[in-house]
Amino acid sequence: MSELRFVRMGFGADAVEYQEAWDEQRRVHAARFQDEIPDTCLLLEHLPVYTAGRRTADNERPLDGTPVVDVDRGGKITWHGPGQLVGYPIQKLPRPVDVVAHLRRLEDAMIRVCAEFGVETSRVEGRAGVWVLGDPVGQRPALGGLSLDLDPRLADEEFDPRLNGPEYAPSNAGQRREDRKICAMGIRVAKGVTMHGFALNVNPDTSSFDKIIPCGIRDAGVTSLAHELGRELTIAEVLPVAERHLGDALGNAELRPREVERVAAV
Repeated sequence: MSELRFVRMGFGADAVEYQEAWDEQRRVHAARFQDEIPDTCLLLEHLPVYTAGRRTADNERPLDGTPVVDVDRGGKITWHGPGQLVGYPIQKLPRPVDVVAHLRRLEDAMIRVCAEFGVETSRVEGRAGVWVLGDPVGQRPALGGLSLDLDPRLADEEFDPRLNGPEYAPSNAGQRREDRKICAMGIRVAKGVTMHGFALNVNPDTSSFDKIIPCGIRDAGVTSLAHELGRELTIAEVLPVAERHLGDALGNAELRPREVERVAAV
């Protein structure tokens, strides 16, 4: 177990430019590596920005040339902006570092946050982050009056929701009763210390995701706590709940090094 302190960088009218937050991350990361400060989680709301992780493909970026900030985290492209609670946990992990275990702890914390507000969420195998699960394919409503058997996404690996009308837009996944991401995650570990983290959609305008292929996933969408609840919800309401569950999941965790399988010499 380790101490985890929270730093609220800015929300609402004091929302933080992405570059400013990135610079602060690197400063805090260096201080944590030198053991000058305890584990620290930066919490904030960003001004609108698209960021692209290292695995982002060119054909997943905005078609209209909207600027994108390329960053050194894992994952692909996403959007940050008003109505989204962003957290950057900067935590020293034992070596050899277990990156997956850190990601799972973050997912656990956000699953508990959503549950406290009455939204049931889950993991999806092979897809990082926290999801609201949709209906089985056969039980989803048909699109455009067509059978789901003719849904182009089922046969076309290059299907592009940005070019195919609002019925396929990522922000409308809830109406289609598909899987939809409520909290995106992308992390990096450098010198045994974590960076980047999570972005929980509290009440953003999710149409901002329609310009991109969110997280590189073409057959699912995005949602928010407010949308799933059908009522207004603010960052201020969610913030203390998130701090509590992050403190439990990260600060109270028994951090262990990654198990390395050793093969006996013959």
